[in-house]
Amino acid sequence: MGTPVPAIERRIGIADMVAYSGATWDWHRMHYDMEYVEAAGFTAPIVDGQMLGALMAECVQDWLGPDARLTKLSFRFLTPVSAGSIIRCEGITDSIEDSTIVCSLTVYVVDVQGSATATAANGHAELRLP
Repeated sequence: MGTPVPAIERRIGIADMVAYSGATWDWHRMHYDMEYVEAAGFTAPIVDGQMLGALMAECVQDWLGPDARLTKLSFRFLTPVSAGSIIRCEGITDSIEDSTIVCSLTVYVVDVQGSATATAANGHAELRLP
């Protein structure tokens, strides 16, 4: 318990968001339509929240490898993430029992120096090892 999950970082640009929208069939205007985005009071399109969950899944899968199976993932959005933002996912193990690992995960918005400027989401993952 208490083992750090290695962090991963991504810059989420418009091209990433369009590709993700195409893969998930989520074409909400908040993710690409500047006129709609500005009318809602934002200055840039908002990253689809499910991309934060995908980053969490990628973080733990990269850490434990292809044989580990993500069996549960839950998360809560805390702050909208604007297109072009750099986000970092990191975590720590909560428990390890038999072949099951439970981790707490956090996605931060970070600046170019790598300092967290906001917490975008908190979550938990459960993985099963072979």
